[in-house]
Amino acid sequence: MCLAVPGRVLSVAGDDPILRTGRVDFGGIVKQINLAFVPDARVGDYVLVHVGIAIAVFDEAEAQRSFEHLQEIGALADAESAPS
Repeated sequence: MCLAVPGRVLSVAGDDPILRTGRVDFGGIVKQINLAFVPDARVGDYVLVHVGIAIAVFDEAEAQRSFEHLQEIGALADAESAPS
């Protein structure tokens, strides 16, 4: 099953649009994510991430709803136990 997870951008690095990355917080788990597909993403924004690539920017309310649904199905517990 494929799953895209929302996270909050903590920092952004890189001037090259293709190599631009960000540290993204997924409810306490922080990962380095490729931001090439979301050139408008800024610190504090929420992004939807699939396999290490941010694929959309969306608002905090929608991110919170997504977190709630993921918690309901237990998907966040699985992600927390996965190797980094």
